[in-house]
Amino acid sequence: MEASVTNVEQLLRVLADAGVEFVVIGGVAAAMHGSARATYDLDIVYHRTAENVARVSKALLPYEPYLRGAPRGLPFRWDPQTILAGLNFTLTTTLGSIDLLGEVTGGGTYQQLLPHSLRLEVFGVPCLCLDLEMLIHVKRAAGRPKDLQAIAELEVLRQEAAKQRRYGAGRE
Repeated sequence: MEASVTNVEQLLRVLADAGVEFVVIGGVAAAMHGSARATYDLDIVYHRTAENVARVSKALLPYEPYLRGAPRGLPFRWDPQTILAGLNFTLTTTLGSIDLLGEVTGGGTYQQLLPHSLRLEVFGVPCLCLDLEMLIHVKRAAGRPKDLQAIAELEVLRQEAAKQRRYGAGRE
């Protein structure tokens, strides 16, 4: 059974408590940079080591992960072998929707995103979050209408952050 609203805080806590290595991207990352846009899922890029995949599998299993949009009853096993045989999974869980990405267009893998990530607290959960420059880059690379619409706001946020760095926070 899927949640009607995604509990981003709980999903992040479940992953962090399990020691999963991941980078937050998408709408939640945009919100951490000041975006006012609503987001309806959690998008993460996970490290594809056998150990980390096992942690992802175990962490999400109690929340009944299933392929989002697939009819119920199709054979689907949530285990490390399934994750390693695939790459990107759009899932629904009892905590809501999560996009579990082994690689993101325009940004690459977890390892490739690390230099473009910031350690932030998201809903009080310490995690890595894509920096604003790379977030704009991957949204542009994705090219979906919703991503292209978000870029204008993210570019304004980038300009405001640059002004604050240039003139000092709190100065008029």
